[in-house]
Amino acid sequence: MAEGPGRPLIRLTGVDKSYGSGSVAVHALRDVSLEIGAGEFVVVLGPSGSGKTTLMDVVGGIERPTGGTVEVAGRQLAALDDAGLTEFRRQTVGFVFQFFNLIPTLTALENVQLVAELAGNADPDASMAALSAVGLGDRADRFPAALSGGEQQRVAIARAVVKDPPVLLCDEPTGSLDLETGRTVLTVLRAVSSGSGRVVMLVTHNSAIATIADRVVRLRSGRVADDRRVANPNSPETVTW
Repeated sequence: MAEGPGRPLIRLTGVDKSYGSGSVAVHALRDVSLEIGAGEFVVVLGPSGSGKTTLMDVVGGIERPTGGTVEVAGRQLAALDDAGLTEFRRQTVGFVFQFFNLIPTLTALENVQLVAELAGNADPDASMAALSAVGLGDRADRFPAALSGGEQQRVAIARAVVKDPPVLLCDEPTGSLDLETGRTVLTVLRAVSSGSGRVVMLVTHNSAIATIADRVVRLRSGRVADDRRVANPNSPETVTW
């Protein structure tokens, strides 16, 4: 098991996740054990059906494991009821998905402010600072339809980080973007993780993206097939696919 550079923020021990039962059961995760330290940029790599998204959902408190234990930022997720998991997701985890899920009738700033307010931060300066951090301070009053795909994804990143979560989970965040736009988004993700002590877990089937990671975890058929640190991560600007 690869050692993280900081104290463990994510600890999975013997995690299983199955859907269904008996002969028709689907085993999405099998005996997964991982520790991810503060400040790590981790790419979880594997083909479709390998368990990547299920792993992210278990860490993010979206799915409950069938077996094993999950601890995130000092919280044992099994001890939380549904309301507790909702609060955990609201305060502890930021999510970035392949599809941006912005509210079309709200401006970029209002999309970020909505999430900030749900997390208990009504300060509009914080939302503007989050937009500026992803290079969109001058697009704050634009509606999603007036933004490019890459700009919409950067708004989604700002929305995820405005509450300053210790864990940022990204599911194929460049999957619907072209190469140049994808590079921009990856650059932003590295920037918002650098020096913050935040864990960034990015799940993808794209092995080229793994070259920018501090650490690569490969899944195969729900199991950890490989887990290693990257000695010299590449710059996102060099990624090609």
